[in-house]
Amino acid sequence: MNDSSWGAPPQAGYWGPSDQGPVQGDAPAGPAYDAHHAQQTRPMPIVPDVPAHGGDQDDDRGAARTGGPLFRDETTPPSTPSPFQTSSQHPQHPLNQQEPMTSAAQPAPAPQKKSAGRDLGAAIGVGVGLGVVIVASLFVVKAVFVGVITVAVVVGLWELTSRLAERKDIKAPLVPLALGGAAMVVAGYVRGPEGAWVAMALTALAVLVWRMTEPPEGYLKDVTAGVFAAFYIPFLATFVAMMLTADDGAWRVLTFLLLAVVSDTGAYAVGWRFGTHKLAPRISPGKTREGLLGAVAFAMVAGALCMQFLIDDGTWWQGLIVGFAVAASATLGDLGESMIKRDLGIKDMGTLLPGHGGIMDRLDSLLPTAPVVWLLLVLFVGSG
Repeated sequence: MNDSSWGAPPQAGYWGPSDQGPVQGDAPAGPAYDAHHAQQTRPMPIVPDVPAHGGDQDDDRGAARTGGPLFRDETTPPSTPSPFQTSSQHPQHPLNQQEPMTSAAQPAPAPQKKSAGRDLGAAIGVGVGLGVVIVASLFVVKAVFVGVITVAVVVGLWELTSRLAERKDIKAPLVPLALGGAAMVVAGYVRGPEGAWVAMALTALAVLVWRMTEPPEGYLKDVTAGVFAAFYIPFLATFVAMMLTADDGAWRVLTFLLLAVVSDTGAYAVGWRFGTHKLAPRISPGKTREGLLGAVAFAMVAGALCMQFLIDDGTWWQGLIVGFAVAASATLGDLGESMIKRDLGIKDMGTLLPGHGGIMDRLDSLLPTAPVVWLLLVLFVGSG
């Protein structure tokens, strides 16, 4: 369909067909319309798209061709200026091209200070409170501190299993995990590594049996998550209880806690002030390589001091090794829990501790660090 088929004026002497029959001046048809008439026929003039009067038309010619294409698959040709249009109808006419209005110069926004990302007041208050409870129970009666470990384990199991059920529909049985986790901590304190391993095996068996009381759908993922939870929280926490059994057990546990806290503090302080290179952006975007170096430096200095002055028969160079290992294991533990939380699509495991999140958000670096410190202390100064 072309432009010439729309809005063409009628030929002189021809007014189209009529219901009353032929009209005077009808164009002849058939054989009577010979070649002589065809040679004298003038070509139909092409009517431009724009009305001659320069305004909107209400007749059929104006309605027949609007500004856009007639069909969806028809492309609109680039418009060309018409001689009938004035300069006011051409947006690109030199007289119509105006300079963009410039707004008044706005003052540059002041650079924003780095935010800590959490309520420091609440975090410090909760941290001090937890420290008082731990130190008081640690140096008064060792059995009380074992109770503190057990409570932390049970609450951590509750947080983890709750988030798994909410976000992944994984129903790890909490009852056998809580009972087995508490038994694991006590067995490690009373019977040592052998007791911890036996309690771990019995807890895994209890998880398998307990889940059999429910329909088989999802059995494999539920028991797998249950065994993972039993190893991740109570079994690793048992090494803290085993540290406590030594003659200087309270100082060993205090060294372990101090090094973990100092490592986290060094990473936070150095990373917040100097951090520019991401450590693991897809896992934990807030962690930087500079922060890791700060964690290593702070932990090694603290380790040298603690081993020299708090641990029986310990030396400063052993503390450097322990501090380096703590910084590495604490960072890996933090990244490991960040992977779990990213998989679950959550920021914190809970809201029990204002400024910190949940119990598991504080245990993430402590749990994998406990067996590392226990092993190095046994190698350096023995288990007694």
